[in-house]
Amino acid sequence: MFTSGQLVFAILFFISFLVLIILSYKKDLKGLKGRYSGIRWVIIGFVCFVSLLVILKKLSVS
Repeated sequence: MFTSGQLVFAILFFISFLVLIILSYKKDLKGLKGRYSGIRWVIIGFVCFVSLLVILKKLSVS
């Protein structure tokens, strides 16, 4: 399906991409500590809203 060169490239690309993302995240994490303190409530509200929509959709079908 894939040649050995393509597999080696894909593996090296994936590993280097992961390392780059992890390093960038750790670098940004230092500056973002106190910036998003209330984001948990936004996520909880969003999940509740989507759940409510799904429940209402299920009730209206039956």
